[in-house]
This record gives sequence, C-alpha cells and structure tokens, in this order.
Amino acid sequence: MELIEHIAMRIRDLRQGYGGEGVSQEALAKAVGTTANTISRWETGTYKPSIEDLEKLAKFFAVSILSFFPQEEEHQVSDQVKALLRAAKQLKPQDIDELRRYAEFRKARSLYDQGKRPRAGRKGTPRDPV
Repeated sequence: MELIEHIAMRIRDLRQGYGGEGVSQEALAKAVGTTANTISRWETGTYKPSIEDLEKLAKFFAVSILSFFPQEEEHQVSDQVKALLRAAKQLKPQDIDELRRYAEFRKARSLYDQGKRPRAGRKGTPRDPV
C-alpha cells in the first residue's frame, strides 16, 4: 500500500470512528480550517494533506502525528537517542511532552518527505531549504 493510500485510510477511519459516532466531513473541515471537499479528497487520496494539515488532524483527533504513517520495526536505540533520554530526565513534564510532540512532528515530516511529493514552485527554480 502506498503512503498516501495509508494516510487517506487513516484519516477516514479516525473521522468515522470519532467519539463512537463519527464526525462529518463538514465539521472536521471547520475544525481544521479547510473545506469538506478537501477532507473528502484527502480521504480518497486525490489530494495529499501537507504535514501541517496532518498536525492539525492529529491535534483534533488527539493522536500522535505518527499514527498517520505505517508502523516501522523498532531499531536498537542509538547513542544519540540515549543521550537525549538522559537529558530529558531532568525536564519538567510539560517540557517532555513538548519534546515528544516535536520529535513526532519531525519524524512525520521525514516520512512524508520520503513520499516524494511534488514541491510548490517552478521546476528548475532554486528554493530556500525548509
């Protein structure tokens, strides 16, 4: 299954299962600042939601942004991650939560960018790095 198909299916499943009864495309669109037509096209894979759109959806559904992506096999923890965990032990709970959300956002952005979605702008025009 392609990445965009997985994301589309996940959006549809979250919307239909929201609160046990589901939420309409119109209500979801209003909550995340888009149109019902766009929600429909995300759910069919016609449109590709941006990483920022996925972040808004994750906040609305109270899920990790990583839940929109296929699960990866767990890898051994690197020395860099171990160092990050040691540093995080001394943070306040709200800072740890913020760090977790940031790490999830960065990972999601990386996974999304690997999907080789086209970038805005003209071909051959240099762009500033994001």
